[in-house]
Amino acid sequence: MTSTSKAGEEIVADSAPGGASDFNTKMIEEFRANGGRVGGPWAGTTLILIHHIGARSGTERVTPLGCSLQGDGRFAIVASNGGSPAHPDWYYNLKASPRIKVEVGAQTFTVLAEELDGTARAEIWPKLVAEYPSVGEYQARTTRQIPVFMLTRPG
Repeated sequence: MTSTSKAGEEIVADSAPGGASDFNTKMIEEFRANGGRVGGPWAGTTLILIHHIGARSGTERVTPLGCSLQGDGRFAIVASNGGSPAHPDWYYNLKASPRIKVEVGAQTFTVLAEELDGTARAEIWPKLVAEYPSVGEYQARTTRQIPVFMLTRPG
């Protein structure tokens, strides 16, 4: 799998100690040290750091995600969770508190996260799968419809 096929998916290893959170911490550090770029399997992938508030805990979390640039300063992210039957935790956090901060390159700004449904999701989904084939592979692994969020800077 090429690095570009991974965008749109969450960057996680596993939930065991020393797994996803250590992996994400290292990726966040590399992202911030290199103006939004990272190496390894994610080299060349457009990444975004989303700052979201835990729906139950109230704790701010930062999650690195692959994203798809949509023009007009908008970004699409996909809650694939690697094709798991469950949505990723950050999905519920965005639904509870959709106004979030993001880091793109060396910039930090506020966006509104809107889950796309119906026609809007149907129109963007084939483009996301064409850009990042792993997104389609993840959808094939699960019976849930993988959510797509559009992140837009408030006007």
